[in-house]
Amino acid sequence: MFRFVLVRLLQAIPVLLIVISITFMLVRAAPGGPFDSEKNAPPEVIQKLNERYHLNDSLITQLSDYISNALQGDLGPSFRYPGRSVTEIIFTGLPVTLELGLYATCFAIVIGLLTGLIASYRPNSWQDYSAMTFAMTGICLPSFVLGPLLILIFSIWLEWLPVSGWNQFNGDKILPSITLGAAYAAYISRLTRGGMLEILSQDFIRTARAKGLSETRVILKHGLKGGLLPVVTFLGPAFAGLLSGSFIIETIFQIPGIGRLYVQAAFNRDYTMIMGTTIFFATLIVVFNLISDIIAAMLNPRITYKGKN
Repeated sequence: MFRFVLVRLLQAIPVLLIVISITFMLVRAAPGGPFDSEKNAPPEVIQKLNERYHLNDSLITQLSDYISNALQGDLGPSFRYPGRSVTEIIFTGLPVTLELGLYATCFAIVIGLLTGLIASYRPNSWQDYSAMTFAMTGICLPSFVLGPLLILIFSIWLEWLPVSGWNQFNGDKILPSITLGAAYAAYISRLTRGGMLEILSQDFIRTARAKGLSETRVILKHGLKGGLLPVVTFLGPAFAGLLSGSFIIETIFQIPGIGRLYVQAAFNRDYTMIMGTTIFFATLIVVFNLISDIIAAMLNPRITYKGKN
């Protein structure tokens, strides 16, 4: 176990370095600079600001300095929020983004498992076709279409839920969670159906049925552990994807999370904020992939840590 985790963490180092380098080059290749919007500032002030943040140094020097500081946990100061570090800003919006991701994950798991189990219990029936139609709709309908559509129906026409915001006990967390989790619920539904159909066709399932066990017990006790293995493997990167995919949702519903801060940083050309947020989300993806691999190996004895390496 320890060797497996250590190897995966060591493999993550070059991945993160590549992500930092590519993001750095892409950000600097974009036209304009972080202080170009200061139209009333004289050129001397802009020059001083560039010198203050070492923007006049060569790209290689800037990149090496940034990587060196990032390895020490310093993501630098924000260009658009003087006196505040990128780390401080990220952890300000992190609780909101985590809460949104948690709600969306719960919605995706509950709806996805329920529809997937119904579809696998009666394959090629109207229940199966209905569940898979829902899954295909969730996959094909992007969040930037689903979000405004839900706002139109439930907020404007029916006036049941608020249009935007992120307050306590106000109902404004329902629509963003559904919008963010809908596509992942569809994927989980299809994975659950496929995994359960494969498991339910195995010999040990036929043996359990031949012993007179009820269908409910066969599915819950003997089928779920193996049938949900693809879902467990998917959940790690899915949760990281839910967090990193909150950019559109937080912008549509005006939620003060990391995703909205990232979008604002992109418009403001806040280099350090863009870099810091990218590194943060890349690290989350690596960590959650590792967690899902460990859980998958624990659920399936045929997956060995040595083999995963």
